[in-house]
Amino acid sequence: MSDDVSTRALRDLLDGLPESARRPVLSHASWTSRRSDSYERLAFLGDSVLELAISTHLFRTLDAERFGAGRLTEVRAGTVSADPCRRVAERLEVPRRMAETAPDNLRRRVSELTRTERVLASVCEAIIGACYLEYGYERTAEAVVAAFAPELGDALDHPADSKSRLQEWLMARGQTVAYRVTDEIGSPHDRTFVVEALVDEQAVGAGRGRSKKLAEQEAAREALTSLGAGD
Repeated sequence: MSDDVSTRALRDLLDGLPESARRPVLSHASWTSRRSDSYERLAFLGDSVLELAISTHLFRTLDAERFGAGRLTEVRAGTVSADPCRRVAERLEVPRRMAETAPDNLRRRVSELTRTERVLASVCEAIIGACYLEYGYERTAEAVVAAFAPELGDALDHPADSKSRLQEWLMARGQTVAYRVTDEIGSPHDRTFVVEALVDEQAVGAGRGRSKKLAEQEAAREALTSLGAGD
């Protein structure tokens, strides 16, 4: 699926929005009289719709034995984070659309704003939020899953390495992590490992997996969240 084809349905929904719904989606708070007339609140809504659409798609399509809750969370994070949203926004030509929406005296600022990942990602989420309000969940979710298909493929091909991220984060703070198997559940041919991630001998995360490696990845992912290092 090419990028243009992947975003066609979402692009059509965006183009079909009434002007009163489309303008806030493409408006930065710095050029609106009220912040509520910008994309910010719509981005809040769109973020939830995006996560639900991708989560439901992953749950229904990925093999349950291979993709437990931990791996599903990892794939979803790799699909809906800021960088994937930025890429979808670029394929939707958000910079051009924002330039056309901005007041004449502020159009030169648009190129600066749209070089920022946070702005593009937020507008992408706002588009999803506005489409949800206009067309409902099912139609919007179908378009969202198609639009994010290249990012989903990347997330499946290149899963996040939570252990490396945790190690790098801790090394920058002069700390290290150790992993300890705390339980082994099931028969030898169908075993689940339970692992704790330890920092300064304190458990900061726990995970389960069909192998020690998968359990350690889940423990590291939980540790990143508990330590506030997940972002």
